Amino acid sequence: MTMTPWTSAGALLLGALFLYLGAEGLVRGAAGLALRLGVRPLLIGLTVVAYATSAPELVVSTAAAWRGSSDIALGNVVGSNIANLGLILGLTALIAPPKSDGTMAGRELWVLALATAMVPLLLLDGSIGRIEGAALALGAVAFTWLTVRWSLRDPTNHDPMSDALAEAARGRPSARLVGLCVVGLLLLVGGGELFVRGSVSMAQLFGVSERVIGLTLVALGTSLPELAASAVAALRGHAELAIGNVVGSNIFNVLLILGAAALVKPMAGDLAVMGVDLLTLAWVTVLAFLMLRKPRVVTRAEGFLLLASYGAFLVALVLAPS
Repeated sequence: MTMTPWTSAGALLLGALFLYLGAEGLVRGAAGLALRLGVRPLLIGLTVVAYATSAPELVVSTAAAWRGSSDIALGNVVGSNIANLGLILGLTALIAPPKSDGTMAGRELWVLALATAMVPLLLLDGSIGRIEGAALALGAVAFTWLTVRWSLRDPTNHDPMSDALAEAARGRPSARLVGLCVVGLLLLVGGGELFVRGSVSMAQLFGVSERVIGLTLVALGTSLPELAASAVAALRGHAELAIGNVVGSNIFNVLLILGAAALVKPMAGDLAVMGVDLLTLAWVTVLAFLMLRKPRVVTRAEGFLLLASYGAFLVALVLAPS
């Protein structure tokens, strides 16, 4: 069925809403069920919540790969990672400068740097195949295991978001928690399909490449949960939560999302066309690495630099031929 500009925009907006509500339902239902099974709130945050909050990107990228829209699948991952560091971390620093405790320097930041470098390396031959996808997915599992080990070494370590979710789930019956999971999954699947259909249609109607749509509309749409969570945390005086949020999300986007999409269907990618995208991703990753590697506060000036980098990236996309 041919879509008009209005129906395409409607599909995008409704798909984004379904993705957000689906992720919320899945997070709350799965976290509550894990609590009922005796899982510690910290472990819930590191595993259940981490995977559930990556669900919008996972659904959209795998749906796009299945439909043969490699540019949208790849653009979603690269664009989301640029938005996480440039837009979300930058905006958080402007609202309330977050403090880095420096503990990520020898662990997560190096994993982030490695994961970011893997994107162009995997595309040297022009595609990401199923074997490479499987290796990335296994990397996501290994990273989760390592994160759990690192966190359990500190008995005082806790996750405020998981503590809040656990408290909210205590009085809910198990049947309601299961219902939240089921409805959340249905909304995610339906929202992902609507979002991809609307994105492809918008690209065709306005003569914009699927790559640009993936890097902008799709990436921003799937990053809304992280943006909302980080902004609320900053406004409530917990700006430091945004640091772990965006770093962990970027690692999962490459390992889990890109890996799962390639397992569904091998994806093609042209490094020559993706030059601006990958250079911007490398730039904001280096900036974040330098800002977070030592115990210090990410200043508002640094937040402005991150936001300006994201703005310059959007301008470059508009000016560059698609």
